[in-house]
Amino acid sequence: MGLAHTFMAAQALEEAAVEAGYEVKIETQGADGIQNRLTAQDIAEATLIIHSVAVTPEDNERFESRDVYEITLQDAIKNAAGIIKEIEEMIAAEQP
Repeated sequence: MGLAHTFMAAQALEEAAVEAGYEVKIETQGADGIQNRLTAQDIAEATLIIHSVAVTPEDNERFESRDVYEITLQDAIKNAAGIIKEIEEMIAAEQP
């Protein structure tokens, strides 16, 4: 997967999440390094963290205290809306 796929996945996830009514912050990592790096506060306040990855993210330990939903870049590009819906269903099922 190349840099273009990173940004295609980011765009697809952002559009699907916004369409579903969520506020979104997206960090990308590629040949040009980390862009729009999530802060410790961003990570702590996030309802959910999604990693759409081809390789392990740089500084991955930042996310160790959080549940992370991992998907492939291809899944994000092809089915972002379905992934958001699946995550919503997963969260709803975990509610008491």
